[in-house]
Amino acid sequence: MEFQLRTVLFLGILTALLVVIGNFLGGLSGAFVGLLFAGLMNFTSYFFSDKIVLAMYRAKPVDPKTDQGSRITRLVHHVSSRMQIPVPNLFTISERSPNAFATGRGPGHAAVVFTEGILSLLDDVELEGVIAHELSHIKNRDVLVSSIAATIAGAIGFLSHMLFWGGSNDNNRGNFIGMILLAISIPIIATLIQLAISRSREFLADETAAHTLHSGHGLASALRKLDKGIHARPFTEANSGTAHMFIANPFSGEGLISLFHTHPPLGERVKRLEKR
Repeated sequence: MEFQLRTVLFLGILTALLVVIGNFLGGLSGAFVGLLFAGLMNFTSYFFSDKIVLAMYRAKPVDPKTDQGSRITRLVHHVSSRMQIPVPNLFTISERSPNAFATGRGPGHAAVVFTEGILSLLDDVELEGVIAHELSHIKNRDVLVSSIAATIAGAIGFLSHMLFWGGSNDNNRGNFIGMILLAISIPIIATLIQLAISRSREFLADETAAHTLHSGHGLASALRKLDKGIHARPFTEANSGTAHMFIANPFSGEGLISLFHTHPPLGERVKRLEKR
């Protein structure tokens, strides 16, 4: 409940920012134009993100007749049954860096992807924890939530760009410096809030996984192994635009402060999970 409330709060703040900057560009009609523009841009991403990402990483369907495929299928069916959601399509990536992610619009239109590295690194209890985390993203409709956040943040960015180049209404033209500061600062704030939503959904997926399995220890152990495994073998072909989808940051180095991370600190995630 805590992380659901955070998401609602963050989306509310994003909406308020959109209204504020839209007001500088012609009142609520300005905000509507920006929202419509960003919505059209994110429509394709929402409905076809699974196909786009699967093609990007050259994902291959899991063959349940192989030993590894049988293992994945068995664990996913077990967790899906516990969560009472349809079994998603399953894929693997020929990548030695250990990681996994879920994609798709929600239950019934989803896929879970595993790298070969994660399958060789984790035991069944740990892999089940990872699967529960990824299925939690599907159950909680996190692709929809992130699409809404991206649409509002995108609208703010679009309107800010217009404001920066002098597109405000006549009532606000006298305050040139204020407009420029607003045009620069609001998109940064919107991005920070969008990233905060991403971190909250990761915490929620961890929480949902632990609740489903009646324990967070398997997932906690998996996250520790993944952290070490990714540092040893970074995902060199990972796309920064899809980094937020993975269960763990696919890049070994994190040069930015925590406010700019798509994932919560791993130590904090493990600490919370071990209390479950």
